[in-house]
Amino acid sequence: MNIQQLKGIGEKTAALLSRLSVYTVKDLVGLYPRAYDVYEKPVFVQEAVEEHASEIVSIEAVVARNVEQYSTPRMKVLSTVVRDEQGTSLKCTWFNMPFLRSSLKPGAHYVFRGQLAKKKGSFVLEQPQMYTMAAYAQLQGSMQPIYPLTKGLSNKTVAKAVKQALEKYDTCLEKEYIPVDIRSAYQLAEHNFAVQRIHFPQSQEDYLQSRKRLAFEEFFLFVLAVRNMKEKNTHRLNEYRILNDARTDKFISELEFELTDAQKKTWEEIKENMSGSALMSRLIQGDVGSGKTIIAVLALMNTAFAGYQGAMMVPTEVLAKQQYESICSMFEKHQIPLKVVLLMGSMTAAQKRAVYEQIRTHEADIVVGTHAVIQEKAVYDKLALVITDEQHRFGVNQRRALSMKGDNPHVLVMSATPIPRTLAIIVYGDLDISIIDTLPAERLPIKNCVVGTNYRENAYKFIAGQVKEGRQAYVICPLVEESENMEAENVTDYAKRLREELPEDIVIGVLHGQMKAEQKNKIMDQFVKNEIQVLVSTTVVEVGVNVPNATVMVIENAERFGLSQLHQLRGRVGRGSAQSYCVLVSGTKNEETKKRLQALCKTTDGFQIAEQDLALRGPGDFFGSRQHGLPLLKVASLQMDLETLRDAQQAAAAVIQTADSLNAPELAPLKARVEALFTRQEVSLN
Repeated sequence: MNIQQLKGIGEKTAALLSRLSVYTVKDLVGLYPRAYDVYEKPVFVQEAVEEHASEIVSIEAVVARNVEQYSTPRMKVLSTVVRDEQGTSLKCTWFNMPFLRSSLKPGAHYVFRGQLAKKKGSFVLEQPQMYTMAAYAQLQGSMQPIYPLTKGLSNKTVAKAVKQALEKYDTCLEKEYIPVDIRSAYQLAEHNFAVQRIHFPQSQEDYLQSRKRLAFEEFFLFVLAVRNMKEKNTHRLNEYRILNDARTDKFISELEFELTDAQKKTWEEIKENMSGSALMSRLIQGDVGSGKTIIAVLALMNTAFAGYQGAMMVPTEVLAKQQYESICSMFEKHQIPLKVVLLMGSMTAAQKRAVYEQIRTHEADIVVGTHAVIQEKAVYDKLALVITDEQHRFGVNQRRALSMKGDNPHVLVMSATPIPRTLAIIVYGDLDISIIDTLPAERLPIKNCVVGTNYRENAYKFIAGQVKEGRQAYVICPLVEESENMEAENVTDYAKRLREELPEDIVIGVLHGQMKAEQKNKIMDQFVKNEIQVLVSTTVVEVGVNVPNATVMVIENAERFGLSQLHQLRGRVGRGSAQSYCVLVSGTKNEETKKRLQALCKTTDGFQIAEQDLALRGPGDFFGSRQHGLPLLKVASLQMDLETLRDAQQAAAAVIQTADSLNAPELAPLKARVEALFTRQEVSLN
């Protein structure tokens, strides 16, 4: 039903709502409040000042003096003083509301509700609403919804429209689809009750009940969807039975290093999958520098030796080029007769055409590239293995797009971001997981320290010394340029300061996310080649690029980053044979923050750090604001609702085990919701 069929929603308002992806009445009902305005019992002025400073407060009082009115160049201001029963006075001001003057007669008795602010040493109630005692009594204890808005759209307009939709149109209501035994076991409200009361809760208990139900169903549906995908994968026949090749074993025996036990175990799991009866869908999760890439190369070799093609997709051109050159170098050194090609968006049309032709005719055995490898023009011949590197940078749909380039190829995904098991089940629920949790023996542990801002001069001297020995350094800042809203180091000014502090012959580069891709690639390429010795950057260097010559990582304002992100950044050094160092610079006085940073220095185990980070900061550090591979959660919070998430995982597991992949007739409504999940507009998987 079109949104304009609601009374009061004309073309202009509909256009504003469309900015919030609201086009139908059902969309509107799915626009849940982002917060609530709670009408508390009125308090005395003294209590408001002592306990509720800077908050919205309600104060019962009488107007104590005549209203003053004055004008500024930008607004008209009304001002008066009110007094409560205890005899305490408080100044109230209103902006551009001259019509209130007639209501503000001395002795008038109201509940004044507004923002308490401190101005020039005294408190003022700004822009308060006024209610008669009877009118406020009706509102007291209620929770009024506050909706996501866009410029030109008022909260009152949205609330009125939602109320009308819920009262008059049952088409926006849905048939209950969570089985009654699950609702009973986890004490879940009925779906439509929850939807109605999340908008207009009658009490705090109402709100909590509704929120619990809607958070549960968001998790429940997503977990069911990925588990259902996994079930389908396990029943999907392996069209490409790839046996281990003796030439791959010979290659392993000739490597300059021995695979770790974790690498050997992972390789055995992959070989078993690729030669078995069911299609492989596997994740290799390993810490920075744990040696995931060599396992991927082995899988590509077996695939190519079996007469098929393999493709690897990575998130950046610099990393694609680096992986391509590394594989070519290994194959040349060990005389592996396989053709590897590179495919990137920045290549010329002629270069791309040449590569497309090599892929189409199967002259190319292995394709390495960025998103270009899944473009329409890339037509493969017998694509039997697809690999995505740094998987957390890609969504499920992108993984699927690469898979669809072949006829049910094996899928191998890799992530250098250690994720707590609770979250991994959601993100990678459709995959089997291999964990590489030990570092190669030849890697020297990184030396770490947490220092104050007064250590910077010593840090600069240390960087200069390392560069003099032929090494390189990263300096990470949280900002691109100076900000009025945040006191933190920025890349632009920091690079200027370093140019003054370091010897003139040291080349300093700048890298940040606001640069164009071509410019970023150029800077990173220069750093890889040691044409730049010190790279001042934001966290865009966090993942993937391998610069073995870089031995120093200085992270400014370290307290602004989560432990997992600091660990990822630290992983950019220590990739060569030389001793490497990570210096965390922080001016914080907070003892808890200092302990958190010190904890990072005590362990190099990314999985242990990830669990600590989840407990301290929630999952935002793993996924960002619009998560890769996660649903766009409207109600649920991975930080607040971990217990609800575990309940939903448990319930989903029980349904999958007992319901033949949701094929039971009574689960038809649930199955329809699950199958629609990855195509619905409100779910983001990229």
